[in-house]
Amino acid sequence: MNKEMRTMMTMDDIRRLSREAFIRDVGHVFEHSPWVAESAYDQGGPFLSTDDVYRRMLTAMHAGSEEQKLSLLRAHPDLGGRIQMTEASVAEQKGAGLDQLSAEEYQTLQELNTLYTEKFGFPFILAVKGKTKEEIITNLKERIHHTKEKEFATALHEVGKIAGFRLHDLITGMKTKEEISHD
Repeated sequence: MNKEMRTMMTMDDIRRLSREAFIRDVGHVFEHSPWVAESAYDQGGPFLSTDDVYRRMLTAMHAGSEEQKLSLLRAHPDLGGRIQMTEASVAEQKGAGLDQLSAEEYQTLQELNTLYTEKFGFPFILAVKGKTKEEIITNLKERIHHTKEKEFATALHEVGKIAGFRLHDLITGMKTKEEISHD
């Protein structure tokens, strides 16, 4: 399936995918980290439901080495940045208004992103779907005061939420955004 032409899939479609096709067609929900889909697929047996796909991918992410998890976090773009991003990241950030920042908002976000990355060694990650640019900046200002351990765990949790939203958009019958946000 062409990355630029993603269509919704059913669970029957997912169950028919080979390992390579699963990694290609579903693995993108974890930004530039195909190892998550590889590990989820390798857990064996057919996927029972959309929740099972999500659960296996989260299990795979959390079972990864610290180096793999750090690499996963570092694969995410800066929020509000203007570098090359995946199609999903562009859509998510646009939906939160990060493509319409004023010069002052852009400067503030860039300064906070720089401070955050210098402190933690990875970019600020937040599941921005349903959030405003003001909420995003406030969240960044609060989280910059976390310990490294707390923020590493928080960032991974946010990656899981992002993957859940992306799976929801990909697989028909996936649980709702509200259900994902309460996990």
